[in-house]
Parts: sequence; structure tokens; C-alpha cells
Amino acid sequence: MKRKIVFGVVLMAGLVMAACGGNDSASGEANTSSATSENTSNQAADDGKGVGKFTNVELTNPLDQKMVSAGKLVYDMKCGSCHRLTNEKLVGPGWKGVTSRRKPEWIMNFATNVEEMLAKDPNAMAMLEECLVRMPNQNLSDDDARHVLEFMRNNDGVK
Repeated sequence: MKRKIVFGVVLMAGLVMAACGGNDSASGEANTSSATSENTSNQAADDGKGVGKFTNVELTNPLDQKMVSAGKLVYDMKCGSCHRLTNEKLVGPGWKGVTSRRKPEWIMNFATNVEEMLAKDPNAMAMLEECLVRMPNQNLSDDDARHVLEFMRNNDGVK
């Protein structure tokens, strides 16, 4: 019994440390709340789509239930330890209503291009200031990110 408890504590500590990501100024990933001229010049224009390769995401209507199911598997494996499906902030923000607050392109760009988004996208930078924890790169494929988006839409009540 004690082994299970110790293992659980060690596992949770590892997850929290991995989620924090650290501030590695040697790799240029340090993020401070005060804007510098370098951060200002690196910011992307805010078109609401974020920074990355996704510029036009075609949404399904009605929802693709196979994508929703695949997105739930990704959520359970890579997202659920830091994000709740409600408004509750855990390590990262809750996902309830995210598809009405963010464009599909922004969600997919953030999921697949987290480092550049946190360095250049004003919305991602503001979210980092609020949450105080860098989202680690989960190495999601484009398909994984699309499935997670469909799962998020389902979570938000899209039919």
C-alpha cells in the first residue's frame, strides 16, 4: 500500500514538474511578465488564428463522432492531467467554452506549435501570465490536434 502511495506522489510531482517546463533563458524560452523590445518585435499580428501552419480549418457539421472519440483518447492520455472539461483551472485553464473564445486555427496552432505560440501570440502570452505555467509540447500530430478540437467542440455542446 505504501508503495502505491509513494509511486502516486512521485508520479504527480513528475507531472507537475514537466508541466512547469521551467524558464530556460539559454534556449530563449524565458518568459517574464514585463515586455521587452525583443518580445514586442517577436509578437505576431493578432488575427485570432495564432502562429503556425493552420490558417484555415474546415469544421465538420454535424460533429464527426469518430474524431470526437479519438480526441477523447488524446485528452485522456495527454491533456486531462492539467486541463478540466469545466471552467475549473487546474494546472492549465479549463476547456469549457474554449471553442467559442478561440478560433479553430488558434487551438490547433497552440496544440502543435506551443513554444512559438507562447513566444509570439498575444493571447497565448496573456494566458501564460494568468496560469504561470508553460504548457509542455505534447508532440501532437496534426490529426491528434484536429481530433482534440472536435472533442472540445463536443464538450462545448456543438452537435
